[in-house]
Amino acid sequence: MTTRILYSLCGADEARPFSPHCWKVVLALKHKGLDFVEKPTPFTQIPEIENGFSKTVPILRDGNELIRDSFDIALYLEDHYPNRPTLFGGEGGKALSRFVERFSQTIVHPAITGIAVADIHDMLDETDQRYFRTSREKMLGKSLEEVRAGREAAVREFAAKLEPMRQTLGYQDFIGGDGPLFADYILFGALQWMRITTGADVFAAGDPVGQWFERCLDLYEGVGRSVTAA
Repeated sequence: MTTRILYSLCGADEARPFSPHCWKVVLALKHKGLDFVEKPTPFTQIPEIENGFSKTVPILRDGNELIRDSFDIALYLEDHYPNRPTLFGGEGGKALSRFVERFSQTIVHPAITGIAVADIHDMLDETDQRYFRTSREKMLGKSLEEVRAGREAAVREFAAKLEPMRQTLGYQDFIGGDGPLFADYILFGALQWMRITTGADVFAAGDPVGQWFERCLDLYEGVGRSVTAA
């Protein structure tokens, strides 16, 4: 029997994996109905995984195969398990997923960083805190405390950034249509990242995106809810 291992990201508490990219893969594996063992790993221990296979997670070991990068893992799962439920529904679904990925990376992730980055720091152990502060302050050009000072405004402004998805979800239950596809898991991963690290309440009652996110949390026996909000 093949043992699948998903290496994901955690802070000081291994029971609270929070990486948006790793959550995409969790739902992709569940979607395919594939068993796996998740091994959450702190930032500074990632270079030790599988003899330094990758500087980042997720990493999937599927038998003798090692795959990095969430989108590449999804493509691998689609190609190697074609008789299980499709993650893309064809080439058009792959193109949709690429669009959602770019939207998430360029619009959603930077907005969540402004809300969550200081909270993420506080979830880490001392060694990871030093690494995280140095790397993120260099990237952001300001201290974590300065970013945290703008958190309230970032929370207020967040929901408006999802208007394209809000309009889409006015027509259908999922980004993928009647049911979820990998495109849904991409955006879900980002919002799950924010939920676990901050617990920020960013959606008004009845917001189609908020309702969609709740549906995604309920998928696959509520695996998204297995880690509680901050």
